[in-house]
Amino acid sequence: MNKALLYYYFKSKDGLYRAVLEEHLKDFRRRALEVFSSRGSPRTLVLQYVSMHFDFISSRPYYPRLFQRMAMAGGRSFERLAREYFVPLGRKFVALIERGVRSREFRPLDSGHAALSLVGLTVFYFSAAPVVRVVSGMDPFEEGNLARRKEEVLKFVRYALFRNPKAVER
Repeated sequence: MNKALLYYYFKSKDGLYRAVLEEHLKDFRRRALEVFSSRGSPRTLVLQYVSMHFDFISSRPYYPRLFQRMAMAGGRSFERLAREYFVPLGRKFVALIERGVRSREFRPLDSGHAALSLVGLTVFYFSAAPVVRVVSGMDPFEEGNLARRKEEVLKFVRYALFRNPKAVER
């Protein structure tokens, strides 16, 4: 591709960077809204959301670094993306957790902190992948390791959040 065309469409390297990241965010928002708008108990929807989030990131090995770099740099571009994509989804996730607390499916807890913790279970694994590789010698993106991590994350969610962690999802 002609370098001049990149500048024509994106104006700068930062513009290209934002456009790539925003395509990921649009896809994530679409998938998250599908989960949040579907029918099901709060426990079923929370597990679907956490599972979808895990699968989304695991299928995009460069996404965590792209996002983390932009988040650490901050600035107006990051704030705009956060307000457009994360704030609305975060509110829906917190509302779902609150619904689970009200229905007594979930333990009594602070829904905002619970949402942060649940997102952190997935995001940290992928953000820390380079460290995990060095410390453990394990490839976090290897298929067996991904399957095991996802299983453990979902188990953790059940035992941390649900009043009856062994109940079968509907």
